[in-house]
Amino acid sequence: MSDPSKTIRVEIPPNVPVVYANFAVINHSSSEVVIDLAQLLPNVPHARVQARVIMTPVNAKALLQALQANLAKYEARFGEIQLPREGDPGPGGLVWRVAPEE
Repeated sequence: MSDPSKTIRVEIPPNVPVVYANFAVINHSSSEVVIDLAQLLPNVPHARVQARVIMTPVNAKALLQALQANLAKYEARFGEIQLPREGDPGPGGLVWRVAPEE
C-alpha cells in the first residue's frame, strides 16, 4: 500500500482544454525535453501544434515508463497493438520515425 503522506491529489478543472493529437515533434536540450503535440488532417500538407509540453529529461523518462506500463495493461486487456510495417503508411497515412541526428 502506498504511503498516504506521499499521495498526490490531482484536480482536473471542468474547463481544462482537451487536445487531440495524432502527430508529435520531440526535441531536447541537455536540460529539457520539448514535445509539440499536433493535429495532422487528411489532404492538408501541414500539422498545427495544439499543445507544447516541456519537461526535464528525468520526468520525460518517467513519462516513458508510465506510458509503457499503461500500454502493456491495454494490450493485456485488448490485444497487441499492431504497428505498420516499415514503409507502410500508418493510421491517417502517417509513417512515424525518429529523425536523424544533425
